[in-house]
Amino acid sequence: MDDLAKAIKEKYQQTLDSIASAARSVSRDSDTVKLVVVTKTQPLEIVQAVVQAGAKILGENYPEEGVMKIQSLGFQSGVEWHQIGHVQSRKAKLIAEHFNFLHSLDSLKLAQKINHFATELNRSLPVLLEFNVGAELSKSGWDAAREEQWQDLFIEIDAVLDLPHLQVRGLMCMPPLDVDVEASRFYFQKLVRLRDVFAKRFSQKNTANWDELSMGTSADYEVAIQEGSTLVRVGTKIVGARQYNK
Repeated sequence: MDDLAKAIKEKYQQTLDSIASAARSVSRDSDTVKLVVVTKTQPLEIVQAVVQAGAKILGENYPEEGVMKIQSLGFQSGVEWHQIGHVQSRKAKLIAEHFNFLHSLDSLKLAQKINHFATELNRSLPVLLEFNVGAELSKSGWDAAREEQWQDLFIEIDAVLDLPHLQVRGLMCMPPLDVDVEASRFYFQKLVRLRDVFAKRFSQKNTANWDELSMGTSADYEVAIQEGSTLVRVGTKIVGARQYNK
């Protein structure tokens, strides 16, 4: 466990250093970028080592797996648990009850369900709106590939903003995978423009805050930071490849 914790701590610190370097390259303060260490499919000993390394935000893809880890590591104070993967409507209660933040709110239906359970629990959940900026059938999110159709999103986004137990904090995207990480830059820039459109369109909605942008993974987080990301989701660079039960 000591060797594992040491190795992960080194990778964690290296990632923080890379984040700071990327921020400096565009004259940003590195404190404006938060690192979400993605621990999906990783066993508890890996998660514990990540926390020991100093991680303050952990990201999970699968609600049930995330809840198991949250309950197992409940004694770890100061750690935020972020749901970053697609959420099926039938799992909305798990999100409302156990997680601190949702990156992947991708439909009005899901928003209404989570709001319902959050209301019952008398809590408010910070969320990010996920958009499919690359027209990929395999990706979740509101379709935002064509800028000339962005105004078609206004009605549903307005309805989400009216849900009293959800706190919209910004946007999230997953660009198409590409060998050249520079290819992601186009999609990150598109999400920033969409955020700006919403911030202007819904400027009278004082319940919303558009400051957060969840962009960038192990492959392209440095480019994402240069384009304005405030939350980078880094997994394999710190904890290694995903681990699956055989």
